[in-house]
Amino acid sequence: MIRGIYTAASGMVAETTRTDTTANNLANASTTGYKKDVAVSREFSGLLLQRMNDGQNATIGTLGTGSTIDAVVTEHTAGALRPTGNPLDVAIDGRGFFTVQTPNGLRYTRNGSFTRNDADQLVTSEGYPVVGQTGAIALSGVIGSKITIAADGRIYNGAEEIDRLQLADFTDPSRLVKEGANLFAAGDAVPEKNVTGKVSQSTLELSNVNVVAEMVNLISGYRSYEINSKAVLAQDGLLDKAVNEVGKV
Repeated sequence: MIRGIYTAASGMVAETTRTDTTANNLANASTTGYKKDVAVSREFSGLLLQRMNDGQNATIGTLGTGSTIDAVVTEHTAGALRPTGNPLDVAIDGRGFFTVQTPNGLRYTRNGSFTRNDADQLVTSEGYPVVGQTGAIALSGVIGSKITIAADGRIYNGAEEIDRLQLADFTDPSRLVKEGANLFAAGDAVPEKNVTGKVSQSTLELSNVNVVAEMVNLISGYRSYEINSKAVLAQDGLLDKAVNEVGKV
């Protein structure tokens, strides 16, 4: 019975993490360029049961010992593209990330909702400079209506090229580490030499969260948690009878 309590409780812990992950996805359903997370669970090693002491050693089967969250992985599928009409809004159609400079070093994002700061630099909505070929992209003397950003990331002021967005890609994007504010650290991800994605100006990439699917996952997680909690109560009730009633005999 103690094993049953542990098994059910492990399911409650796993569903708590899964529900937190789903709730975070729903909270960021309208965040530009957000990539949803998925909680992947696995089973603890099962116990092999065999018949013993009756002349037979036949295998009965495997007894489950509970589950745990193996990893929370980010799904890097592309979100839908939405035109905005703002020349400083850009999206990547295909693979790739924008490179930005933060106090902790270079970071990567799919959020192309850029603005212009007081120093005439192209920055993210959090104020981090967007990185070009030689560092932060300077827009001094550039009239906003004349800014053109080509598919390869080249930035023009009229007919004059002023810089180029530093796009990055990785062999296995799942190795990128989420840091909040829609930013990723490279971690141990291996950079790609060529970026195949194309830049689309006056466009933003929406979140890849499917709200309906996430709501279904949230309800499913809640029900699973509830079932496991009832299993804990049932096991506790049996243990109570074993101690306080059977023990009297």
